[in-house]
Amino acid sequence: MMALKMRQIAFYGKGGVGKSTVSSNIAAALAEHGLTVMMIGCDPKHDCTRNLRGEVEIPTILETSRDKGIEQLGLEGLVEGNKIRLDEIVYEGYGGVYCAECGGPRPGVGCAGRGVIVAIDLLKRLNAFEAFKPDVVIYDVPGDVVCGGFAMPLRKGLADEVYIITSADYLALYAANNICKGISEFATKGGAPLGGIVYNVRGILDDDTIVHDFAEEVGSHVIGHIPNAPQIAEAEIKGNTLIEYDPTGAIAGLFRGLALRIYTNTQTSVPEPLAPKKMLGIGQEIRKRIKEKYRVADL
Repeated sequence: MMALKMRQIAFYGKGGVGKSTVSSNIAAALAEHGLTVMMIGCDPKHDCTRNLRGEVEIPTILETSRDKGIEQLGLEGLVEGNKIRLDEIVYEGYGGVYCAECGGPRPGVGCAGRGVIVAIDLLKRLNAFEAFKPDVVIYDVPGDVVCGGFAMPLRKGLADEVYIITSADYLALYAANNICKGISEFATKGGAPLGGIVYNVRGILDDDTIVHDFAEEVGSHVIGHIPNAPQIAEAEIKGNTLIEYDPTGAIAGLFRGLALRIYTNTQTSVPEPLAPKKMLGIGQEIRKRIKEKYRVADL
């Protein structure tokens, strides 16, 4: 597979919904197809790329920058003084995927979102994209907060498109709707449009009609469905993607298919976020279906 230009993709979603699981498996699958992939973790917990690195910790961009004196020299001084090198903040993971973790500020000091801005700015100033020549750049972004640096891929047009990962859980869909608000706000000002929604099964309810109906209501589509399979948990215990852990398995095949659909997708939209009353109705429907499920199970 040959890329014509660098493609930048951002994944958003509620914490715990499986963003890093999905994005790291997509990174591995695209690398398997011969594409040069770079994955940038934007979560201050700096664990977005762990499944590509076998749980081996890598220094974060902000941590390394502090060690090199960014607080005294500033970003300009750090770069112009050649105080920091790309090989100190970007590391190869499974399949040759280039991994970078933005990291966060010292506990209790500074803004994690601001840290994302600094980290990505530093990568640009060090000409990371020119040096590694990635065909695809994947941003794994905390989606509970679409403000500050976490909204950078949205409002700056950094990403070509955004994908929302959600389950059928109400709070996951509530977060997805808030992300749609952010996309809608910035897409008309040069920001990234919505490429689609990935249904990643989590929690006690597996009901794809809930997610498909939500996607249709906001003017998008479900581009992939990943089941809640035990193999995913097994792989993550080892710090692996499914592509590495069980390459011939059905779930790895699902991730490969999703990766190709996302890479070739041209169906984007500016979403229309749902009003609070509509979201309340979705919550009531979810609650009803959960009660029905467990009432039947008790019989």
